[in-house]
Amino acid sequence: MTGFLAVTDATWPAAARHPAGTFTVREGKGGGQRVSAATANGHWTEDDIDAAERMQARLGQPPLFLIRPGEDALDAALAARGYRVKDPVNVYECATATLAAQPADPMAGFAVWPPLAIMRDLWAEGGIGPDRIAVMERAGGPKTAILGRVSDRAAGVAFVAIAGERAMLHALHIAPGLRRQGSAVKIMRTAAHWAQDHGAKRFSVLVTEANGAANALYASLAMEIVGQYHYRSK
Repeated sequence: MTGFLAVTDATWPAAARHPAGTFTVREGKGGGQRVSAATANGHWTEDDIDAAERMQARLGQPPLFLIRPGEDALDAALAARGYRVKDPVNVYECATATLAAQPADPMAGFAVWPPLAIMRDLWAEGGIGPDRIAVMERAGGPKTAILGRVSDRAAGVAFVAIAGERAMLHALHIAPGLRRQGSAVKIMRTAAHWAQDHGAKRFSVLVTEANGAANALYASLAMEIVGQYHYRSK
C-alpha cells in the first residue's frame, strides 16, 4: 500500500474494511470520502470492480474509488463506466522538526483530548459534524485536537494523530471571521510540537488541489508535495 494511504487509514480510520474481489471497500458511516472509498489490492478485473460496487451498494454508500499514482488502467476502466474525476488531492509532508523549528505560542494553541464543546462547535461550523468526530475517536494511536486562539477568542481547530513515526493533521478549520490572522500557522506549529514530543519524525497533511489558500499555507511552511491521488465517482 502506498505509504501515505497507510498513514491516512491509521490516523483517519474507516468504521470497517470489507474485501470485495481484489478491492478493499471502506465503510465510512458518514465520515466522508477518505473513509468510504474502495482501493485496489494488486491485479484486478472488471468482475472485481463489479464486486466493489455491490459491496458499496450493500453498505448504502455511493460508488467511489480512490485512484493512486500508477493506477492509470483502473482510472481508464472507471472512466469507461461513467465515473468522473472528483477532488484531486495533494499530499504534503516535511520533517516534523522543520515545522517545530520555531516555538509554539503557548497562548495561541492548545492540545486537548477529548475535544471541548467549543472545538466541536467550530468543526460543525466547517461542516465537520459528529460522523467525522467519530472517525477521530476511532484512531488508535497517539492523537489530540488543537484549539487555536486569537485575541482571547477560539479561532480554529484541527485533529492530529500518529502512526509509527508519522503524524498526519486532519480537519483544520479556521472561523471565517478570524482568518488571515495567523491562527492556521500557529495551529500547525502547536501540532508539530505535540507530534515531535510523541515521537513523530515526519508530518503530513492532505488537501484538495482546489483549496488554494490551504495549498499556499502548507507550501509557506516548507512542506512539499510527496504524493497525489483522486477519486472517481458516478
